Amino acid sequence: MLAIYFIFALIIPNCVLVNTENYTWWTIEALILLPLGFYMMWSVALRRSGVMIWLGLPFIFVGAFQLVLLYLFGGSIIATDMFTNVLTTNPGEAGELLANIYPSVILVCAIYLPLLWLAAREIGHRRYISRTTRLSVGLTGASIFVFGLLALWPAYRVSEEKHVLRDEIFPLNVIYNMGLCGSEFRKAKSFPKSSAGFRYEAERTAEAPGREIYVYIIGEASRAMNWQLYGYDRATTPRLAEIDDLVVFRDVLTQSNTTHKSVPLILSSVATDQHEELYRRKGLPALFNEAGFETWFISNQSPQGAMIDHLAHDAKHLIYIRAPRYDMQMFDEMRRAIATSGARKMLFILHCYGSHFSYHQRYPRAFARFVPDDDVAIAEQHIETIRNSYDNTIYYTDHFLAETIGYLRTLTDTSTALLYCADHGEDLQDDERRRFLHASPTTTAYQLWVASLAWFSESYRRYFPGQVAAAEANADAPATTHALFHTMAGMASIRGRHVLPVSSLVSPSYDRTAERRYLNDHNEAVPFRRTGLTQEDLEVLGRYGIEP
Repeated sequence: MLAIYFIFALIIPNCVLVNTENYTWWTIEALILLPLGFYMMWSVALRRSGVMIWLGLPFIFVGAFQLVLLYLFGGSIIATDMFTNVLTTNPGEAGELLANIYPSVILVCAIYLPLLWLAAREIGHRRYISRTTRLSVGLTGASIFVFGLLALWPAYRVSEEKHVLRDEIFPLNVIYNMGLCGSEFRKAKSFPKSSAGFRYEAERTAEAPGREIYVYIIGEASRAMNWQLYGYDRATTPRLAEIDDLVVFRDVLTQSNTTHKSVPLILSSVATDQHEELYRRKGLPALFNEAGFETWFISNQSPQGAMIDHLAHDAKHLIYIRAPRYDMQMFDEMRRAIATSGARKMLFILHCYGSHFSYHQRYPRAFARFVPDDDVAIAEQHIETIRNSYDNTIYYTDHFLAETIGYLRTLTDTSTALLYCADHGEDLQDDERRRFLHASPTTTAYQLWVASLAWFSESYRRYFPGQVAAAEANADAPATTHALFHTMAGMASIRGRHVLPVSSLVSPSYDRTAERRYLNDHNEAVPFRRTGLTQEDLEVLGRYGIEP
């Protein structure tokens, strides 16, 4: 019977979630019984089950999406950030990912496409369900649904968060996340209006004679564990390792494991627990504009229609690199601008492609140091090949940063400073969980700990010794990516409203005791230990001396 196929196909994600999520027994009962009863009633609401199946297409889409996500992350429901990623990811990136997770795509097609075909066939043949069958299935579904409702009361009683329906009952949790995603997009769309009157009232407290150039590089998916600078056993950053005057920040955690949230936070003065302020305050380009700088935003990523674009558009010059995109192309654009502009004070923000999947496409073949690095499906048997290509992206980032620093060093009559930080890290099937990529609703050590460093020219060190000394003193200080906006402002000796020296790594008053927070999928600022980290994650971070 087609209705049974429909019910079975839709309840599969719930059954898988029982085994992947850490739910209580009462929650598990509600997770199975509530949707099962609802799907049974839905399937016989009309006499023609084929019509009800096609009307249930949104449930089928969500179920298929959930199975693909479970294949990719090994757990978790479809998060708000996943829907946002779908809406902001360009088709090329989406194609790269889908091409490498084809087993999951084939699986969901095998489950759901025959169902839709059979439903269409039944509609065409005008087949009807008997009254007896409808009553039997409908009443049974109603009874099961009631038992599921009864299980909710004890489920809420034993839940710590008291959000069982919102967070743990599929697909209700996904529907909630879709609504939250829509709300965030509406806020982002209205940003030009909601931030129109905002000003930092910025001014400089010190200036160097001659020209000043500040370079702010935002990396992509570059976890610290795979950097030679942080103790990795592969020579992934050989050129940076030879730079004696580099300041490496060794304890920086990201505020979000998704680009569309992490980068706006990196560009903004708002703290992790001030998320709503993100839609009312302008970002770093606006701050430097007010301080009299010529500002450039050069991106190796396509416009996304999200907050990143709104903040970037405040820069006086905005450049998006066209395909093929290698990060050295941004360096070429920056060098050209420096050579042709007569501005005395310049800010460059470079948004990298870095280590974004698909890894083997992020570097020229000359930088394939670790081989084989072929394009392969995401599977356990290919993890060494995948890791090779990921390490090659770090190797290319090393070249990009070393070349940038080398060029800035040649500007002998100019005070220059550079700040680099990745937006988030990446999972590479590092343990038995077989987690991959980033942006999962629950985090891992590999997604949180990011590479970050600073460099100062001799001229800058001469005129701003206090900032350099503070950066060196704070190299091991615990920080999050919230510090980056304030650090960049501090490098350029800019003060103003919402510019906080206690959050700047180049300030002697940097607050090492401030609690570090993470912005979770529901935009709540939570301690890092409440982001889904396991004991194994804590042990991984502990090996590097990091206490989240």
